[in-house]
Amino acid sequence: MSETLNTITAGSDGQSIGNCPFSQRLFMVLWLKGVNFDVTTVDMKRKPDILKDLAPGAQPPFLLYGSEVKTDTNKIEEFLEENLCPPKYPRLAARNPESNTAGMDIFSKFSAYIKNSKPEVNENLEKGLLKALNKLDDYLGCPLPEEIDENSTDEVTSSSRPFLDGQELTLADCNLLPKLHIVKVVCLKYRNFTIPQSLTNLKRYLSAAYDREEFASTCPIDDEIHSAYSSVAKALK
Repeated sequence: MSETLNTITAGSDGQSIGNCPFSQRLFMVLWLKGVNFDVTTVDMKRKPDILKDLAPGAQPPFLLYGSEVKTDTNKIEEFLEENLCPPKYPRLAARNPESNTAGMDIFSKFSAYIKNSKPEVNENLEKGLLKALNKLDDYLGCPLPEEIDENSTDEVTSSSRPFLDGQELTLADCNLLPKLHIVKVVCLKYRNFTIPQSLTNLKRYLSAAYDREEFASTCPIDDEIHSAYSSVAKALK
């Protein structure tokens, strides 16, 4: 099966890949599936007429399969998982449902933190983000059921797995990692905030992710992320 991902938002130069965690999520899925795909970037400031006919009123990314256009990221992911299946393609769904929701509140906490302009509430908003990051760190450090040998007398109290659901990247990682990357880049630029070294499980997770080409090679450059948040991130006054 040949898929064409069409289209994603272009970067500030109107051509390069812009900051879009939804597009990156789908890039990762297709890459992990081992599928050849084409990417078309669109300058949304000068949206071509063909795009208006292709998916009127919708925002990238789009998936064009034959004459069918899909515009919802979740639906696109479901379509890819259902149609690009074994034996030819690997399944990417997480085995543990908790992996799909791990870290789900981080981006909302980050958004509140970065959009705030009031110094008096900055500390509490930062604490809220830290709490969400700590919660993810706890999940990554808690052993999954398959890591526990019921026949062993040794008690397994921690996990050293590289990814949310085990040894390999899954759909859960494809959803979370692009957002975590934005959080890391934007918080450092606009709040001088970095993920604490004490969150060793989260640090291990990010390190393992950046070592994977499927993630590292699909990340937009930092300048594109900075540009995307330049009007969103508020200075503390």
